[in-house]
Amino acid sequence: MDTVSENRCFGGTQGVYTHASKATGTEMTFGLFQPAEAEDGPVPVLWYLSGLTCTHENAMVKAGAQAWAADQGIALVFPDTSPRGTGVADDDAYDLGQGAGFYVNATQDPWAEHFQMWDYITDELPRALFKRFALDEARQGITGHSMGGHGALTIAMSFPDRFASVSAFAPICNPISSDWGQKQFRAYLGENTALWEPHDASFLMREQGFAGPVLIDTGTADQFGDLLKTEALASAIAERRQPATLRMQPGYDHSYFFVSSFMEDHVAFHAEAMYEVSA
Repeated sequence: MDTVSENRCFGGTQGVYTHASKATGTEMTFGLFQPAEAEDGPVPVLWYLSGLTCTHENAMVKAGAQAWAADQGIALVFPDTSPRGTGVADDDAYDLGQGAGFYVNATQDPWAEHFQMWDYITDELPRALFKRFALDEARQGITGHSMGGHGALTIAMSFPDRFASVSAFAPICNPISSDWGQKQFRAYLGENTALWEPHDASFLMREQGFAGPVLIDTGTADQFGDLLKTEALASAIAERRQPATLRMQPGYDHSYFFVSSFMEDHVAFHAEAMYEVSA
């Protein structure tokens, strides 16, 4: 693992690191904020998964999360959204290929060789982080925005014993019924829709739900609201009687102005849940 940069930030350190990934077969980059408390021992860690077109840098720079994480004494991980580089498959459209990994393991050519983002996020990167940095593996939360909100919800429900809490900003809630999902799943996973269902938050919510607290914020003026399918997840939450807070925020759109406006709420939400986990 190589250090790209480390900067003092709210009493802690905001770092950017690269490493060779066996999962993707490429070099991967991620950001990691460590609060001052990490100098004395492992701290809780909140994963932030970004949306379409994003790299590790977007949320790290725009979300305003470090100040609130420093207040709570928790770390933040900002992974990239896909493999990148020469020889990695791509597409001219912004919502497929590099920058649009959708947090799945691709099985179809030409994507299968490198687009193994599920394994990268759920297995390889955690192992690398907990080996090198002062992070508490027993205290984890996960959040994300848009495509990253989809990833956060599906990963949390697939690994319920790993995460104390899950939240999302304007998540893609029902990708098997949306153009933000059908296109990508068909390309990455093929035509068998049964293979799509484990990556659909609304489907997973009906089937198994989540044992911990759930927080979702979406803006009423979100320009991609028809693609997010928030109503499908709301229906699944109601059908399952899942304890959850789903807030429609008046006038907010899909941008990082929206994300940064409610970041304090989300960081505090996760901190409370993670600190309640028994040591």
